[in-house]
Amino acid sequence: MTSPQILSEGARRRAGGLQRAEMYEIIRGPVVTEKATNVGQRNQMVFRVAPGATKPEIKAAVEALFGVKVLAVNTLVAKGKTKRFKGRPGRRSDTKKAYVELAQGQSIDLTSGLA
Repeated sequence: MTSPQILSEGARRRAGGLQRAEMYEIIRGPVVTEKATNVGQRNQMVFRVAPGATKPEIKAAVEALFGVKVLAVNTLVAKGKTKRFKGRPGRRSDTKKAYVELAQGQSIDLTSGLA
């Protein structure tokens, strides 16, 4: 007789068993820039997400947190620039963004708070 397998954290996430706190860790916040506002005309939203978040995790988190239907998720990693801080060289952190395409007629109001 075999012992029951214990799911790893990643396997549990892929299975869709995300807790609300995990969803907030995945979706860090919206990106509010001119470009992000312009993609809103194509029924898309842009979010800063955790570096290790996968597309299915992002889709599940956005659908659960905002109550919308997500059609597609595209991600990108913006590499951090080398800058000078108080005269000393430094490096900004890498950031991961997710472009989330919503179903026709769906929208997310960023001005209202999340429950």
